[in-house]
Amino acid sequence: MVLTSSAREYFNRILQDISGMKVLILDSQTVSIVSVVYSQSELLQKEVFLVELVDSISKSNEPMSHLKAIYFLRPTSENIQYMRRQLASPRFGEYHLFFSNIMKDHHIHLLADSDEQEVVQQVQEFYADFVAIDPYHFTFHMPSNYIYMLPAVIDPSALQRFSDRVVEGLAAVFLALKRRPVIRYQRTSDIAKRIAQEAAKLMYQEESGLFDFRRMEVSPLLLVIDRRDDPVTPLLNQWTYQAMVHELIGIQDNKVDVKSIGKFPKDQEEVVLSSEQDSFFKVNMYENFGDIGMNIKRLVDEFQQVAKSNQNIQTVEDMAKFVDNYPEYRKMHGNVTKHVTLVTEMSKIVEERKLMLVSQTEQELACNGGQGAAFEAVTNLLNNESISDLDRLRLVMLYALRYEKDSPVQLMQLFNKLSSRSAKYKPGLVQFLLKQAGVEKRTADLYGNRDLMNIARNMARGLKGVENVYTQHQPLLFQIMESIVKGRLRDVDYPFFGNHFQQGRPQDVIIFIVGGTTYEESRSVALQNASNTGVRFILGGSSVLNSKRFFRDLEEAQRVARSSTSVV
Repeated sequence: MVLTSSAREYFNRILQDISGMKVLILDSQTVSIVSVVYSQSELLQKEVFLVELVDSISKSNEPMSHLKAIYFLRPTSENIQYMRRQLASPRFGEYHLFFSNIMKDHHIHLLADSDEQEVVQQVQEFYADFVAIDPYHFTFHMPSNYIYMLPAVIDPSALQRFSDRVVEGLAAVFLALKRRPVIRYQRTSDIAKRIAQEAAKLMYQEESGLFDFRRMEVSPLLLVIDRRDDPVTPLLNQWTYQAMVHELIGIQDNKVDVKSIGKFPKDQEEVVLSSEQDSFFKVNMYENFGDIGMNIKRLVDEFQQVAKSNQNIQTVEDMAKFVDNYPEYRKMHGNVTKHVTLVTEMSKIVEERKLMLVSQTEQELACNGGQGAAFEAVTNLLNNESISDLDRLRLVMLYALRYEKDSPVQLMQLFNKLSSRSAKYKPGLVQFLLKQAGVEKRTADLYGNRDLMNIARNMARGLKGVENVYTQHQPLLFQIMESIVKGRLRDVDYPFFGNHFQQGRPQDVIIFIVGGTTYEESRSVALQNASNTGVRFILGGSSVLNSKRFFRDLEEAQRVARSSTSVV
């Protein structure tokens, strides 16, 4: 049950079955879907000489009848209109149409009517309507990700579009895996319930024939939960490699834009950070920052050994050997440069923003009690000139989430201090977060102080001590996975949808977080899968968050809520 290989298999089939010179035509979303599982050099090897976007290719009339056109598009009304216009005056010799999800019948009829010159060779559905970032982590890159925070009355049509896209994406995930799940959802979340309801309707009623796969002894589980049940994880600074790069620099579709970091040749302004394409990253993506430094030093030493042996060219045979090994040498050089650049830049940011100091307090707020000491620590950091506005805001948010009921007076003091110290502070944003994700809105025991099992676990962790003070936090997702493995996920908190229940422990579980996932959570999933409990987890979300993206979604939701006449 690995999503990267499912998506890759689809593209292998598309590209292998069509011989000759090809042009690949994508839309703004399928370009992400393809780019995370297929590199440009691999596309070239499959004789794809041109990659275009469907909206820009519509503007050109240049005939290219020597090329076979492969379209891989989402089956949206907009894309069908583009296709109709392009089929009315075809530029390519052949048209092979692949859609990433279930097509509507009337769309198929429209395409058939438009193909008057009979250039379309095939129309197929290939269910890869998700961006498979890592083997056990996918996203949908929702543009209006903040919508999930708003009540349905504010913008019903936008919420419907959001919900439709999630349901379509989840359908494609299960069609790619050839499974039909039983569905559970977070009881306190209207949007999670809505998505569960619409997914069940699609899989068990509207398209039940498509999902009629061989019955398994225990059905897989789809669990739909809400980001607001754990608002702490996207607020924290990160200290493991992949999560830290996303938090401090930013990752989009497994690529990092390094233009802002320094001067690079044009073809190196974007570097790939993919566990499928980079063996060093695959081994180190979940390692702590301190260990990464040591491992990169080893990588540099290895490279220097190779470089030294290449300098020692004395005979024609030596030269021939060097030329043979040159592509590998160049690749190694690029890899070393990439990782050294990223780690150097992150070290600089950590020093400039005093993140070790900030993060220690963040982790205390997320993991340990002690309100008096926490108030003092946050106050001191708010007074520290070296601390950025972003870090001040996150500290006050973390304090507010933990102590909103315990110390309203001190919380108000922190609000006042924050607005006087930070020019960027948006009035009311912390209060908006509490309205969205405060203690009264949450299902789960986020701080482990309600449930006896959690209290015992926290005490045990306190007694044993923590291996690394910066990575002691565990996301709520970790507790949820633990409960599923032990068969203890409470029906009252996460009810089943419809009359499809689970007999026994599921072997395959997809947890979808409405509002977005984090790389800290995907690390938890990878470590859980590596522990061989007999349950395999896949994590999905509407977007991949870092704290900046989480703040942006909060600000946008607050802005829309304020401009609406409805009361939020």
